Order: sequence, then structure tokens, then C-alpha cells
Amino acid sequence: MSFLKTLGTKPWLHDTEPGGVAYAGPDTEAAARIALRFVLAVVGVLFFLFIITFLSRSQYPDFEALAGAPWQPFTDPTRLWLNTSLLFMASVAMQWGLGGTRQGKLNVAVTGISAAVFFTLMFIVAQMDLWLHLQSMGYYITSNPANSYFYVLTAIHALHLIGGLLILSNIVFRVWYDNKLESLTAPLQLCTTYWHFLFGVWLVLFAILSSRPETINALAAMCGF
Repeated sequence: MSFLKTLGTKPWLHDTEPGGVAYAGPDTEAAARIALRFVLAVVGVLFFLFIITFLSRSQYPDFEALAGAPWQPFTDPTRLWLNTSLLFMASVAMQWGLGGTRQGKLNVAVTGISAAVFFTLMFIVAQMDLWLHLQSMGYYITSNPANSYFYVLTAIHALHLIGGLLILSNIVFRVWYDNKLESLTAPLQLCTTYWHFLFGVWLVLFAILSSRPETINALAAMCGF
């Protein structure tokens, strides 16, 4: 009889598990963390493959690095450093906003998130301005493989930032609609990790795309090209 009783139980209709332990439901936060790790892994592999093909393509005679000679645009990477500082400030602001949610300080959270959005948008605008600057100097997307990689890699990176902004805006809207600041902590932690990750990716792209031909050739040789 106990066996038949066990078969007849419907745990999804009860608030407790068979052993009497309260059932808290699915761990959505853990699932979100796993999903984020999967996304970061996919994005990391994507950029890694692009960098590998960049190093391979650099060994062809028509490849001209964007740094190394006075007339090359990234021999003086000042503009890239300015853009990097904007993305760094966005990453710092995200961490600041996250700290505000953990402490229950609405003003700090709103200020941090707003600053992160502002600096991220400024970074994207600065990147677009840099693209226009390169085109005005004659560095078009099809005129040199190094140019093509710069436009493609920075555009893909910007698209990932835009995707992050859309997700962040959706999270903030839901929290504003529910009027519960504490529910922002977990999703904002994921967004902050995403921003830190994209900042790290940008540093790698910055280092590769502004490298002199000697450095690029040395990296290509290390990869067997």
C-alpha cells in the first residue's frame, strides 16, 4: 500500500518534498549564472578564432599593420586609449551600481547604472568616430586586410555591448515596475560580469590591432603560421 501511495503522490502540487523539506522551486539564479558562463564561453571562442585568423592573414604580403610607421594611424594609439578609458569607466560604474544594490542604496544604484550606460554609449560613439576618422585618412574596410579586421572586430565588440545595454534596460525596467531594489542585485551581478568580460576582450583587441608588424609576426610564429 505504501508503494502505491508513493506512486500516487504529486510533489508538484505540494509545498514540501516527500521528506518534509520545503521545496524552494527551481534555482533561477544558478541557471542564469550557467547561461552567462555559456554565453561568455561562446563569445570568447568567437573572438579567439577571429584573432587566430588575423594572425594567419598577417603573414600574407598584402597585409599592412596599422602601427609601426609614422603615417600608420595606430602608431600613436592616443584615440584608442581614450576609448579604452570610456569603457573602463563604464565597467567601474557597473561595479559601483552593483555595490549600491547590495547596500540597499537606491541613489547609488541608479547613479552607477546611469553612468555605466552613459560611458558605454560614449564608447560606442567614440568607436564610430574613429571609424570615420580612419576612412577620412583612406583606410577603408576593403583597402587592406588589417583594416578589415579592425572594422569587423570592433563592430562585433560594439554589437555585444549594445546587446548588453538592451538586457540591462529590460532588467532595470522590470525592477522599476516591481519597485523592488533587492531583486536587482542578482541580474546586475551578471551584467557587471558581462561588462568586465567585454572590457577584457577590448584590451586584447587593443593590444593586437595596435601592435607593430614585428610583434604580430612574433605572435604568428608562436601560433605556427
